[in-house]
Amino acid sequence: MNAWTSFARPALLLAFLAAGGMMGCHPSSDASRPVAPSETAPARHILTGRVVSVLKERTSLLIDHDEIPGFMPRMTMEFLVGPGDLTLAREGADLRATLVEEGAGRFRLEGVWWVDSVKDTAVNQASSKLREDTSIRGRAAYREVGENLPDFALYNQRGEVVDAGRWRGKQIMLNFIFTRCPVATMCPASTARMMETQAKAKAAGVQNLELISITLDPEYDTPGVLREYVEARGIDTVNFSFLTGPEGAIKDLFKQFGILTEMKGGVLTHTLATLLINEQGIIVWRADGSTWTADEFVERMKR
Repeated sequence: MNAWTSFARPALLLAFLAAGGMMGCHPSSDASRPVAPSETAPARHILTGRVVSVLKERTSLLIDHDEIPGFMPRMTMEFLVGPGDLTLAREGADLRATLVEEGAGRFRLEGVWWVDSVKDTAVNQASSKLREDTSIRGRAAYREVGENLPDFALYNQRGEVVDAGRWRGKQIMLNFIFTRCPVATMCPASTARMMETQAKAKAAGVQNLELISITLDPEYDTPGVLREYVEARGIDTVNFSFLTGPEGAIKDLFKQFGILTEMKGGVLTHTLATLLINEQGIIVWRADGSTWTADEFVERMKR
């Protein structure tokens, strides 16, 4: 038995792993690939500051940033950002990010987190309570079918704080994915099936459904990255939320939902699980792996 199985159903999960359920997902970002001897890795620096202007036509932000010790004094300058971050940016918003030197006087921001004391306090307080709950549950942290959904609060793809109580009174379909996963039968397939289930549930007259995908890779999957992921796939977010947040909180959710992950040489290996939670917040069904169908879930939603 490995170190993870203490929080999961040993018989089921060990059999799942033996059958190949623990799959490797290579992050597809160039920032994560090994650097060849002839290449030079771009310099990276932690940046904090405030948005002065959102330059949508230039896909960039003008930022009054703090001093970066040993690299750059405090100044106001322009930084390229991804489309998701550009959509979420607001004048006057505080942020922290990783500055990447692209050369030729071009600078790009990755890992953008919007700093808001009220939102951050709410998420941190919820994360502390989740950590305490996971610790108290100990080796029994894994939640079986029939147990309640744990309390948590994370950020969604719009940068809003959402907590588990928000969906009380609704059925919840929940899974874990990460945006850089390129293995067609893993996260991409899970997202496609969630979208299919969303459409079939609507067609079947299921009115009270919320779909939730929690990231496996919170360090990379910021709200802006999740926003870009959603928009690139044309996902209907009326009742579909993609969540991220503190790494500690995400890991506690792994334990409580029986998700196994490991990073080996830049490869994220993980198991898959999709859960159905009823209107009372009780886990009523769980499908491990990626072979479940939308019809299976819709039929259970209609009961």
